[in-house]
Amino acid sequence: MTKIGILGSGEVGKALSKAFMKRGYQVVLGSDHAEKTVEFKKENPELETASFEQCARLADLAVLCVKGTAAEKVVGQVKAELSGKTVIDATNPSADAPPHNGVLKYFTSLDESLMERLQKIAPDAHFVKAFNSIGSGLMDNPDFGGTRPTMFICGNNESAKKTVSEILGKFGFEVEDMGMAESARGIEPLAILWCIPGFLKNEWTHAFKLLKK
Repeated sequence: MTKIGILGSGEVGKALSKAFMKRGYQVVLGSDHAEKTVEFKKENPELETASFEQCARLADLAVLCVKGTAAEKVVGQVKAELSGKTVIDATNPSADAPPHNGVLKYFTSLDESLMERLQKIAPDAHFVKAFNSIGSGLMDNPDFGGTRPTMFICGNNESAKKTVSEILGKFGFEVEDMGMAESARGIEPLAILWCIPGFLKNEWTHAFKLLKK
């Protein structure tokens, strides 16, 4: 059985942990702040908890969902344990500054994505961008009246993208492969667009759909 390592114990990490466990996966939740996982562990006794390094070592497949400003540090810390493994990258390069008129500020430019930076730090890991442009409450079988929302992915390893696409299909998404890691320069800003209705009108229950003719 595939063991999923969730690197990050925030809302996204908890939502994805529950979604994977619901589908029979073994899940280990990684955090370097054990106090953040105590209550969640009590509610989900089948969950395993560990440090980031232990989580990455135990995982067959990892999901990176830490705060964007911490992502490079965490990946640098566990890069040896991620070698040869598929890593779903759910992070966004959101800066610590507050949004302006509902628009998030990023610490990257359109010439380099956060995922590209992470791939350089851990060149032997197989990063696949996914889950970054939708809210944590919509990551597991989002209900849009029978319409499956589109999840845009990218990455340099075809086998890893196939694995992630299969997972996304189980989670209720239509997958659109946008190519190599550089395409994260276009996918990561989708989170800015997704968040605008939330910050301006407190609307957080939408998703993207790519229509083809």
